[in-house]
Amino acid sequence: MTEIILVRHGETELNTSGVFRGRADVALNERGRSQADAVGSALSTVPLAAVYSSPMVRALDTARAVAAPHGLKPIVDQAFNNIDLGEWQGASKELVEREQPELWRLWRDDPDALRIPGGETLTNVRERSYARTVELARAHPDARIAIVSHRSVAKLLTGALLGMESGYFWRFYLDNAGYSVFGFNEGSFVLLRWNEACHLDERTVEYL
Repeated sequence: MTEIILVRHGETELNTSGVFRGRADVALNERGRSQADAVGSALSTVPLAAVYSSPMVRALDTARAVAAPHGLKPIVDQAFNNIDLGEWQGASKELVEREQPELWRLWRDDPDALRIPGGETLTNVRERSYARTVELARAHPDARIAIVSHRSVAKLLTGALLGMESGYFWRFYLDNAGYSVFGFNEGSFVLLRWNEACHLDERTVEYL
């Protein structure tokens, strides 16, 4: 059986400031660097054949911490890039809620139906990340690989891997630098571990 370890990147300053990140290429903060080292240490005894990463620096630096104990270098893969939030990128959630109340309502209550001006839909992210994960699972038979990405991507990818159609985006919680494990066998995925965070001293609580 092939195993996929799906890792969320460590914390950045924008994770604690109520701002939409999207493709803003922000670095890990001090806690985020510590979290990256912690998840790298937690996975250091788990044999890895490869580590794939979003091109965003916060993901790539986390991926380097995961890859280093195995003598690997992360492979940048655009399929795992964060969602493009278009006009919302860099905007505060408070501002969006005040100035675009109907779009905010969709984000909160029905994100699958949301179309952010200039951005991607959840379906776009789900399809690109899922298709690439299937390719990688088949390319690494009976091996274990890690994918380092972002909260939105990991949520959408998880639902796709488990065959969920829609309506699940806000039903998954993911810690910064937490990881989940999926098995792939005979063309289907199974969830083996979810949001493992025992290696973290502190957790960044963020729901919307």
